[in-house]
Amino acid sequence: MNEKTRTPGYREGGPIVRFDKVGVTYGSGTQALRNVSFELESGGFYFLTGPSGAGKSTLLKLMYLALRPSQGRANLFGVDVGSASRDDLPMLRRKIGVVFQDFRLLPHLSVFDNVAMPFRVRDVPLADYAEDVDDLLRWVGLGGRIDALPETLSGGEQQRVAIARAVVGKPSLLIADEPTGNVDPDMGARIIRLFIELHKLGATVVIATHDLDLVRRSGAPVLRLEAGELTQAPNLDQAPKAKR
Repeated sequence: MNEKTRTPGYREGGPIVRFDKVGVTYGSGTQALRNVSFELESGGFYFLTGPSGAGKSTLLKLMYLALRPSQGRANLFGVDVGSASRDDLPMLRRKIGVVFQDFRLLPHLSVFDNVAMPFRVRDVPLADYAEDVDDLLRWVGLGGRIDALPETLSGGEQQRVAIARAVVGKPSLLIADEPTGNVDPDMGARIIRLFIELHKLGATVVIATHDLDLVRRSGAPVLRLEAGELTQAPNLDQAPKAKR
């Protein structure tokens, strides 16, 4: 890692995400985020809420390094994302798992190969990950569908494949965009239980959702965005942990 990108005063086990007066302005001049400040503790469980168009997708993109801030400082794992070199970013991305709202499965690959993609792009030998992928697919209830193509799966099954792909590398930070938005309530509850189990194993979890009942039932800390600004966020000095 390039030492100049490390945040001054960063400590292992400290905040895994820290935003300080972050703003994002797109090329059209649209300001998607403004003056956003918060921190997420390592091992925390958080929800991100807000109306459509509030800036949630932009905030998530900053967290999974698809964007850099236009203003302010965004730090992940103690690294200043704004000044990080291109060589630093792949190392950071390997610590992050993302469940996209539209799944983003590769249609020509089997369930097994879609889940194994994080290993395949790094040229990890099959023998080193095959058992982990098999075990994870059984855990999400798809042990009998490892050879199936995405088009043959239901929406809920595709969602579970996307989740398995996001977590197979044991990420330190797991980000999920509306993971229960395309499934029935029973499947939604099962998906949330999967995230809770991952949280218990030590992952920091951030779930974007419109389901306010789910947020209230969880008792977890909440980030709320309205018109590009945070109206609710965990305390910057001591973010609480989710109830288990």
